[in-house]
This record gives sequence, structure tokens and C-alpha cells, in this order.
Amino acid sequence: MERIILYDGVCNLCNKSVQFIIKRDSSGQFKFASQQGVAGQNLLKKFTLPPKMNSFVLIENEKIYLESTAVLKVCKDLSGAWRLLAVLFVIPLPIRDRLYKTIASNRYKWFGKTESCMLPKPEWKNRFLD
Repeated sequence: MERIILYDGVCNLCNKSVQFIIKRDSSGQFKFASQQGVAGQNLLKKFTLPPKMNSFVLIENEKIYLESTAVLKVCKDLSGAWRLLAVLFVIPLPIRDRLYKTIASNRYKWFGKTESCMLPKPEWKNRFLD
């Protein structure tokens, strides 16, 4: 099963989230691409998504998941207690996504941003598409 996460490469919260996922994904099931990179842009185009997404994107077997659904689908497959967050799927999607959008639209203000995408550690290099 191919699972790719597209993330905002200049967002500090997003970069920390990628590092968090890698550390809890011991089987290496998730691959990553910055939305600003060539691979990320190609995937956004392939799935007819805007070139500047304000969302965490999960591509799983050629199907797209966005916002809170993408986050919870990832959490349910991480090691440890993080998989328990899948219980939040019982919250109606509009409510989950409203909270997600509030965080996403304030992420630069609350967590800051960098001038360029993070460079993965050498041991993580094979997990990144760019």
C-alpha cells in the first residue's frame, strides 16, 4: 500500500509533525513530499489539487484524504497511544475540519515558518520523494 503525506515544507508545525510521524512509524509505511517541491507539486497536479494547499494531505492507494481525516488516518497507524486518537472520527467531519482549519490558518503566526524546506536526516532520506 502506497501512503504519501504532502506537507507544507516551510511551516514549522508541519515539519515537526513530519519528524513526529517518522519517529512513530517504525515500519516506514509513510513517505513524504513537501508541497513546495517538485514531487509534491506533481502529486497536487495529478490529483487536481491547488498548487498552494492549506491542508495536510494523505494519498493512500491513489485516494486523497485532507484535513482532519488525513491527520486521524495517519495517527491510527502510528505506534503507541497515538492510534487512540482515531476515536475522534466519531466527531462529525464539519466540526473536526473547523478545528483543523483554525489551526491551519494560524500555523505561521503560532508556530512560525522557515525560509526553506527542512533537509531530512540522512537516515530518513529514503522516506522523502524529493
